[in-house]
Amino acid sequence: MDVGMMMVFASYGWEDCPDKRVWEEELKLAALAADLGFDCLWSAEHHFNDYSFVPDNLHLMTHLAAKHPHIDVGTAAVIIPWHDPLRVAENALVLDLLSGGRLRFGMGRGLARREFEAFRMSMDESRERFDEAAPMIIEALRTGFIEGNGKFYKQPRIELRPRPQHSFDGRIYAVASSEDSVNSAAKLGAHMVMFADRPWEMRLPVIERGREQHRQYHGTEPPTVMMTEFVICGEDNASAEEEALRYQGKFVESNFHHYEFLGSHFASVKGYDSYQQKADLARKAGGLEGAIKGFMQAASWGTPEKILRGLEKRRELLGAFELNVAFRFGGTPFAVSERGIRLFAKEVLPVLKSWGKEKARQAAE
Repeated sequence: MDVGMMMVFASYGWEDCPDKRVWEEELKLAALAADLGFDCLWSAEHHFNDYSFVPDNLHLMTHLAAKHPHIDVGTAAVIIPWHDPLRVAENALVLDLLSGGRLRFGMGRGLARREFEAFRMSMDESRERFDEAAPMIIEALRTGFIEGNGKFYKQPRIELRPRPQHSFDGRIYAVASSEDSVNSAAKLGAHMVMFADRPWEMRLPVIERGREQHRQYHGTEPPTVMMTEFVICGEDNASAEEEALRYQGKFVESNFHHYEFLGSHFASVKGYDSYQQKADLARKAGGLEGAIKGFMQAASWGTPEKILRGLEKRRELLGAFELNVAFRFGGTPFAVSERGIRLFAKEVLPVLKSWGKEKARQAAE
């Protein structure tokens, strides 16, 4: 199994936590992940708020690729509607050249009204902008040429320099949290990126639809889904449960605050119907308290043994997947984050990596 580490870069949940400290702690964890055998470092693009602030994750990953030459770097995700697709493609090609083909390029369309408003952009356009720009960017990464004549992007055909040096086959990812995002990822031939925010049994039908849509569009088996989650790993389940309730709970609170999940605005925004359904379900399930309960049912917390058993059950339910785990979120003290990543790397990571080897041996037999 491929296992990466997600960097959140948040100050929500900490008291008087300067931005400099946020970045220093995340970069320390990145160095640990690179040394401890993780496969990839990931981050999402976010702006302006203590929920998360990585305004340019391609820029960040260029730094990390140079500092840690033996680990891949990934964007989960670049928010395509906020950018010129030409510049996204150019910057991705520069990073991939400098890193020797270690970039995993992930895209999303954005969800927070407050971020769209700051960029003076309508959320109503996000789906159309994404679906128009994403294929342009992927084609540019593949061929070195970009062009477009759609509603939003009138791009004359131009060759990009530096030219692509490595194939991006298998290295394209797309956030897929809603029905239309799953369909979009399938059209792009991308790995679906999902977040552990509800029991995985609820996600299985839409994952299977995405896989079938990929088969219909491409006639090939779909790439593995990447599951992103927020982990508390400890020596005993009782104390880990207390920490999970506190820190995973605070992360869910920050998520609901940032995206306004208990509001009603998604109902009136084009292409976000499924998020209004999520908001309605959250209210029926007890609001924030119910959301935290559902989150803890889906996410990994506890001893390495408990975490492994949960991941085994998930693999039985969903089939093979990639994993992307965060250790710093929701006010987690750095000592707890460091303990978690070290214990996870020592006792969970080797087992997860053996799953892939075991599968390969079975295939060979």
